[in-house]
Amino acid sequence: MAQTPKVAGIDLQCKANNTAHKTDDFGFSRLIVRRGSRFTITVHFTGRDYQPGADKISLIVETGLAPSETSGTKVQFPLSNSLDESKWNAAIVSNGGNELSLSICSPANAKIGRHILKLMCTTQGQPTSFYLGEFILLFNPWCSADAVFLHIENQCKEYVLNDQGLLYQGSKKFISPIAWNFGQFEDGIVDICLEMLDNSLNCMQNQDEDCSKRHDPVYISRVVTAMVNCNDDKGILLGNWGPDYSNGTPPTTWNGSITILRQWSKLGCRPVRYGQCWVFAAVACTVLRCLGIPTRPITNFNSAHDTEQNLRIDSYIDENGKSVKESKDSIWNFHCWVESWMTRPDLKPGYDGWQVLDPTPQEKSEGIYCCGPAPVKAIKSGDIDQNFDTPFVFAEVNADYVSWLLRNDGSKKQIMANSRLVGQNISTKAIGTDEREDVTNNYKYQEGTKEEREVFNKADMKTKLTNEPKKEFFIKLKTDKVNMNGSDFQVSAVLSNKSSEIKNCRLILCAQTILYNGKAIKDCSWKDLEKVTVLPQEDKTVSLGVLYSDYSETLTEQNQIRIVALAIEYNSEELLIARKVISLRNPDLSIKIVGEPLQYRDLMAEICFTNPLPVNLCDGIFLVEGAGLTEEQKIPCPISSITPGQEVKVRAKFTPQKSGLRKLAVDFDCNKLKGVKGFKNVIIRPMNR
Repeated sequence: MAQTPKVAGIDLQCKANNTAHKTDDFGFSRLIVRRGSRFTITVHFTGRDYQPGADKISLIVETGLAPSETSGTKVQFPLSNSLDESKWNAAIVSNGGNELSLSICSPANAKIGRHILKLMCTTQGQPTSFYLGEFILLFNPWCSADAVFLHIENQCKEYVLNDQGLLYQGSKKFISPIAWNFGQFEDGIVDICLEMLDNSLNCMQNQDEDCSKRHDPVYISRVVTAMVNCNDDKGILLGNWGPDYSNGTPPTTWNGSITILRQWSKLGCRPVRYGQCWVFAAVACTVLRCLGIPTRPITNFNSAHDTEQNLRIDSYIDENGKSVKESKDSIWNFHCWVESWMTRPDLKPGYDGWQVLDPTPQEKSEGIYCCGPAPVKAIKSGDIDQNFDTPFVFAEVNADYVSWLLRNDGSKKQIMANSRLVGQNISTKAIGTDEREDVTNNYKYQEGTKEEREVFNKADMKTKLTNEPKKEFFIKLKTDKVNMNGSDFQVSAVLSNKSSEIKNCRLILCAQTILYNGKAIKDCSWKDLEKVTVLPQEDKTVSLGVLYSDYSETLTEQNQIRIVALAIEYNSEELLIARKVISLRNPDLSIKIVGEPLQYRDLMAEICFTNPLPVNLCDGIFLVEGAGLTEEQKIPCPISSITPGQEVKVRAKFTPQKSGLRKLAVDFDCNKLKGVKGFKNVIIRPMNR
């Protein structure tokens, strides 16, 4: 009997294949390729040469713990004369006798994840199997047949390959960017992303079925949104909206996803403490980009949380102008989610493209805390019956806001209705720059237009309220454009009487420290004027002082104070209300790069901070990190107590591992000041090795 040639070695050609598949940022220590494209390997034989006439070779590809042909997690295919990119197949590139070069192609709908590659050699009817190695297969947005195909190259570069970016926070009139280190290509992150899939409820309940669905970005993205929070499963982050963050890390401290994902894996898939919406969204963005799904973080200002699913947010205040919790509905000053790009063959035509995915645990979807994918086009067109969770997202950007006065006797009176407040300045980072891109028009037509009215009718929102007619008596709140944390400031209520009658009012002004999701913490200033007279055609201004000494103890890490002005006109019992959220500005961190920005050469960052508060700061610590620049560094403040106005400097040493434009993100925290952020763009020149 003829001897079967034996496999002596395998060259997976990781450098050439990974580079061709745009996965070279993962490194070249193993094979990571994208589906729908060919890759080449070389098999070395021993004993005797491979003989095409005598030896029949086929390849076996397996994924999952129990691969099977019925579930599509195992496939065996012979060598072909030419490649067909619609299915698993392979062809000979060259045959040197004891060295066989093969080109292998996966279909554009192959299961993503870890795969084992085997070679079956049959000589005179005797099959012998050889293990060739393992590779990771990812989604392929560069392949036109892939469900995540994105035909614009600079969008692929931004939404798949960019491992750093900006997130947006604050309030609609004070939008603040923070740098985020997505880090999807850092050591071990791709393994952690796959570990996350393996720990999902779907996989735990039916591993075979779960693996068989891993070709579908709709399925994968939904699993990711469920697993980024830990509410139902062994998810990554535990949410905490403050103000107590003991036994964990305050959400504002994080600069990136890498530490969070590594900590989750190291803890044996126990949740990392703590996350809030932008952290949930940023970690989801890391995972989805890592798996090859084009993804971008989104921030919606004045975001509605509609718990009653009536597309209306009811807000109550008492006769002292203070917020009263009569409804579970709320308006978040900002809320973050992500959009991922994919086709939607599960829906009627027209809803491919960007899909909303929200991993922040707000409401359950099909029994678990996840949200999406909801087509952005369906949200704009009012087709709220589309899967998944489209009505909830529609409300986040379109719900009405109704203000009520809760009288002392328990009765309620509507003050005003606003159909324009919710869903403003919807933002994401622009492609290739640090500019903010406003994508509000993707979600909704401009308020008051004919198209906007048609969408509401289409969505059958019979409870949708129209804006009240323009009043002759109204109230507005005004503040300085920038208010610094640590300073006293004033807010002014302007009562405008455009009528021909005298208006006699009770005017209440109230300032409260709040969480960014709108929950009140504590009053920090209050004024009640029982008689304010406003003459015809008069604008009367009443000021309220807000002192640092009054807000400092309960100001949360988002630095937000809500001002409410309530006017009650005695003669007509007309009610006027105005609200304004003030985001106090933290000081800037000064970051200076010392040395030549060259790949693999040591660099230094000099970071300066000046205490803006009228009190001493203690327990200061700087956190520094940057994808391709440095792992997270914790640098203690060089002095134990920073006096008011005092400057401190620290230095961070690092050795850039990647060239190109990089972001160094810095966070400073201390006992009385949290989430002081800064970043520095650094262009690292490549070094040939």
